[in-house]
Amino acid sequence: MFTLNINGKDVVSSIDKPLLFFLRDDLRITSAKDGCSEGACGTCTVLVDGKAVKACVQKVSRFVGKQILTVEGLSHREKEVYEYCFGEAGAVQCGFCIPGMIICAKSLLDVNFNPTKEEVKKAINGNICRCTGYKKIEEAILMAAEYFRGNLEIPAAPSKLGMAQRFKRMDAAEKVNGTGVFVDDIELPGMIYAKAVRSKYPRAVVNKIDISKAEAHPDCVKILLAKDVPNNVIGHIKQDWDVMIAEGGITRYVGDSLALVATYHKDKLDEVCKLVEVEYTELKPVTSPTDALKADAPLIHEDGNVMSRAILQRGNADEAIKNSKYVVTRKYKTPFQEHGFMEPECAIAMPEGKDGILLYSGSQSVYDEQREISNMLQIPIEKVHCQTKLVGGGFGGKEDMSVQHLAALMAWYTKKPVKVKFSRQESLDYHVKRHPMEMEFTTACDENGYLTGMKGIIIADTGAYASLGGPVLQRACTHAAGPYNYQNIDIFGMSVYTNNVVAGAFRGFGVTQSCFATENNINLLAEMVGISPWEIRYRNAIRPGQVLPNGQVADESVAMTECLEAVKDVYESNPYAGIAIAFKNSGTGVGNKDIGRCILSIEDGKVHVRTSAACMGQGIGIMCATVLCETTGIDPALVVHERADTIRTPNSGTSTASRQTVVTGEAVRRASEKLKTELDRGLKLTDLEGKEFYGEYSAKTDPMGSIKENPISHVSYSYGAQVVILNSEGKVEKVVAAYDVGTPVNIQSVEGQIEGGIVMGLGYAMTEEFKVEEGYPKTKLGTLGLMRSKGAPELEVILVQSKGKIPETYGAKGCGELCLIPTAPACSHAYYRLDGKFRSQLPLKDTFYKKSRK
Repeated sequence: MFTLNINGKDVVSSIDKPLLFFLRDDLRITSAKDGCSEGACGTCTVLVDGKAVKACVQKVSRFVGKQILTVEGLSHREKEVYEYCFGEAGAVQCGFCIPGMIICAKSLLDVNFNPTKEEVKKAINGNICRCTGYKKIEEAILMAAEYFRGNLEIPAAPSKLGMAQRFKRMDAAEKVNGTGVFVDDIELPGMIYAKAVRSKYPRAVVNKIDISKAEAHPDCVKILLAKDVPNNVIGHIKQDWDVMIAEGGITRYVGDSLALVATYHKDKLDEVCKLVEVEYTELKPVTSPTDALKADAPLIHEDGNVMSRAILQRGNADEAIKNSKYVVTRKYKTPFQEHGFMEPECAIAMPEGKDGILLYSGSQSVYDEQREISNMLQIPIEKVHCQTKLVGGGFGGKEDMSVQHLAALMAWYTKKPVKVKFSRQESLDYHVKRHPMEMEFTTACDENGYLTGMKGIIIADTGAYASLGGPVLQRACTHAAGPYNYQNIDIFGMSVYTNNVVAGAFRGFGVTQSCFATENNINLLAEMVGISPWEIRYRNAIRPGQVLPNGQVADESVAMTECLEAVKDVYESNPYAGIAIAFKNSGTGVGNKDIGRCILSIEDGKVHVRTSAACMGQGIGIMCATVLCETTGIDPALVVHERADTIRTPNSGTSTASRQTVVTGEAVRRASEKLKTELDRGLKLTDLEGKEFYGEYSAKTDPMGSIKENPISHVSYSYGAQVVILNSEGKVEKVVAAYDVGTPVNIQSVEGQIEGGIVMGLGYAMTEEFKVEEGYPKTKLGTLGLMRSKGAPELEVILVQSKGKIPETYGAKGCGELCLIPTAPACSHAYYRLDGKFRSQLPLKDTFYKKSRK
């Protein structure tokens, strides 16, 4: 028996288990999160005798006689200060890491009410945030210190809310004080736990699966095999992903499921899974697109190893290049990247009604889950009811099914609530990654540095299954020539199956890779012409009325030159500064159905915003509330934002492609106009009780390969320029980013998205490395290289706008993906200016962050 004092009360644990699981499972103190269970991420941080301690790696016996505090135990004054300061600074995005950050802040501020920024960085350095880039968390802690120091009063919330305003997010408080519910925070009566037995090999014949010993285990509830799945194939777009591999089948990657095991107790899952006996015939895996394209390569899928192709041709690239004064051809290589969201995947499924399923998840689209699960179970789609809880980061990595379909399948058979949760290592090993790409780009210009033509070949490794590989390849191609004014383009792309971990959607969505190649080529052309890298970009930067390489006429909202003008001085005044520019679409585009939907319902005198647009931390709630209040003038205190639910919220598509601000924001605006009409008649919200107002917006675009002279590839684009500044040792000291995202909706959210994206981009460029060897992932969270607060440089965000606006959502455009696209090429250019070495592969080698081995 172990007696501990937690939040001022003595409690007893009869088992010597990790402190985190005693807090969460026994005491239901859920502010401490299980982000990794290996002491790397800090989401489990608690205060022990005044010091910040990670609760996942030490057992309760170590804490006997000590005073333990979680955010639940903070005083009322502390809670109100942290809630206000973290909300006001914009320090809260997904929220999963925030309670741990609060504890680190308290450990510092309890002994130092006047800390420096460096002391704040040191205090939170053990905790990872993948969303914010740390800047706003640091600002929030410094603001909290000021409030504690001066015993300042918390200001009243403003009663007016509109576009381009600083305003606290509506979900800030619950994410700061730990009351917000993530899926893993839920425990239901009679709940059982399930886990998949995964393949031992990337590629092997599964000769036999023997579950008899596992079934005999007293804690085993049920074991399911491929033969038990009504429809054993799922897939986000292309249905090619086996739910489970059957006996006689061939595995395609180490994440393939062979059996699904359910137990009464979660701590027995591994024990029972190990009793499932599998006989294999190991086969040599195909681990590169080059090998997969060989004539004698084994077929990973029956329809061949080429998953998709994409072609973009305009003008006559060969002729333009042949007649150009300067031509550059280079090969580039970019790697896998791990999303690194702080919340590992978790889902709970349970029976609902007659033959129905209710699913709780943290995904990027409840309607995609509903469609795939109903297809897998072969039941009517309305029988699958999906609700989202708080989502602890996504960045594209929570678009595919990971645990949701497995929870639903086991609940369907057992008629019990079922939780399926990835450990951090399972999340690393099994969920999708950024596509590795190999590219050969040729870029040409005339004697004055004006671009004339471009040819490119892009080969992407999509891994074992299609996932979002087709659209990712398309975006890599449609954006490959950059945000410039020239139209002799010939780009061919191919996405190839291998036995590697699956590659799918990831912030930047293919443009991150092709931008790295194009921007490096542009730098070499500038050198040949004898003008500065800034100047060549300024001469060629797309301007309103000009034509993008994909054929689309740039509208009046384009502010690419304004972005370049905003960073000119900082670039030219620093000898080791690198520059890059980029653009990124808002909306899925290229002829795809792209619809935003919203219902505004008046309930108990408040306006409920109902849309299925998923918030992974980017701020869907504040975006919708801002558009609503801008349109109607109502007090934001009267707005309730509901989380996605397939019964309550209309389908607004996946939170992907930087689309929700434009398409769902415009749907909210249209619904709000209908509400405004009623309010303008003199009616009050109480007079409208029970009424609903529906808004819908459909973005119309043209497909790739359209025969139109100037097809509309995407409904709008955002533009950005980044300058990365190194010191003489090669360490990044500062990043300045000027971004055209149209009319900002919420200033804190826009800045926070960009700051977080920049730090993610710095990681992609220099510190992160997700290693896969012969099909086997070889990376732990602690060795991944995610940037921490002390490593994050000074960040400066400049928001610029053109005189024109797009008509949708008061002129707002997406920013979530664009923010990290130019970072890697800006880094490679900075190093080129520092040491003269041209780097064409990521992560960059022989830098301050990755030294060459002697």
